[in-house]
Amino acid sequence: MSILPYSAQKAIFSVIEAIPFAARLVNRWAINRIVNRARPRPHPLSTERDYVWWGGLTDRRWSGRHLPPRPRPNAPDPDALADLFRRRDGMQRMCPKSTCLFPAFAQYLTDGFIRTESEDLVPDGEDPLHRLKRNTSNHEIDLCPLYGRTRAQTLALRLRSEDKGRKGRLASQMINGEDYAPFLYKDGKVDPHFEVLDPPLGQSTLDDTRRATLFAFGGDRANSVPQVSMLNTLFLREHNRLASEIEMEYPDWDDDRVFETARNTVIVMFIKIVVEDYINHISPLPFNLRADPSVAWPAPWNKPNWITTEFSLLYRWHALIPDALKWGGEARPVHTTIMNNALLIDDGLLAAFEGICDTQAAELGPRNTADALLHIEVASIKQDRDCALASFSDYCDYMGQTRPASFEAISSDPDVASMLQDFYEGPRDVDFHVGLFCEDRVPNSPLPSLVLKFVALDAFSQALTNPLLSKHVFKRETFSGPGWRAINRTETLRDVVDRNVEGGAGDTFIAMTRPEWRPE
Repeated sequence: MSILPYSAQKAIFSVIEAIPFAARLVNRWAINRIVNRARPRPHPLSTERDYVWWGGLTDRRWSGRHLPPRPRPNAPDPDALADLFRRRDGMQRMCPKSTCLFPAFAQYLTDGFIRTESEDLVPDGEDPLHRLKRNTSNHEIDLCPLYGRTRAQTLALRLRSEDKGRKGRLASQMINGEDYAPFLYKDGKVDPHFEVLDPPLGQSTLDDTRRATLFAFGGDRANSVPQVSMLNTLFLREHNRLASEIEMEYPDWDDDRVFETARNTVIVMFIKIVVEDYINHISPLPFNLRADPSVAWPAPWNKPNWITTEFSLLYRWHALIPDALKWGGEARPVHTTIMNNALLIDDGLLAAFEGICDTQAAELGPRNTADALLHIEVASIKQDRDCALASFSDYCDYMGQTRPASFEAISSDPDVASMLQDFYEGPRDVDFHVGLFCEDRVPNSPLPSLVLKFVALDAFSQALTNPLLSKHVFKRETFSGPGWRAINRTETLRDVVDRNVEGGAGDTFIAMTRPEWRPE
């Protein structure tokens, strides 16, 4: 099949997709093939110790490991390796396929469950020097940026009312005729009602004006950029819209039941979007994958989730961010948008989606990171070393990808291959994080090869194993009539936007794939 042109493959699979039974078989085959590249959970080791022990199999504060640690004492200086990420002549390469909705959604998704322990959340008694090996994740796609990481945080974010027309809602406020989360700050200080929330990362660097527009969100990263606030605002509105419909159809239900049923629905809706919008955007396959929970029910890989340290590193996609983003019809330098929710508030939710989807993403790969973000690439390499990750070559072998026999097998760019040769003795010595982003981009995908394989693996093995998708839970009663209908009517982010802006989305273009893109 691979010898046929992409257009011919697409035509063949369009016929298959029109036959429900055949489409389900192809979908099941593809998902199992993707997930079975790697060993199923539970992983023998975590980042705490280099041998199997009970704590390592049960204490999920420490990140899991796909491969055992492999320290490399003579590895090159991480600061010197920054040259592999620095742009040539300051010129930014652009991604032919992606709009900036793609990196915005990737950030929102991963901020919810790939949560390397921050300096603000180091537990008492734990060594802060090892925080990069630990996490604060619930290890599920649970929309904690919206609902909070703990029960106490969830309660603080809820309206909590038994009054008619208010049951089950998340707290919100009206600004310019639109619904947003409440502000975190009140009279220059954190509102006492929201003190239980994790403090927003980076808030100490803000002036009073920007600090005043921080929303009371469940995630400490959800205020980081306005396009992430945009997504959290969208799902807040969808939750409250569903709660309204559920309350109307089940007037005897109390506030808790309405809230939890709406929450169940939004989480599953989000998982559908992860697979059917996000994963289909990154996939080079000539057919669309579907979020069919039944694929996981009999699968040997259907095991409890545990985020790995490798997964936290392969999602460092800063090169995707262009130098400017469109807000209010104007291209604004990225540094002016950081933690600046006024950009979202001033123009509204639909205009925010329109601007982000009208901005082309940059290309993920070597020598394409802005100078202002190079320190993050260096920090990622240092985290790779701190966790003693195996080499890029070892992970290629683990994922069923041929080990690179030369530096040219990692990158077809002769300059990049030459730089790798200057830094490393051989291709088997290249750091995991370095190799991930020096590889060539896969045709018809925005991602390099090994990144793509890992993202697809974890997307299915962590999303379709969600408890809400399990065989005895995934049924209409769990989600209510309105919830079940909403789940079945949702495939893309555009579907949710259309339901939550006045008058619908209309002709506004909302997608992760650029309208100009054509298969390579």
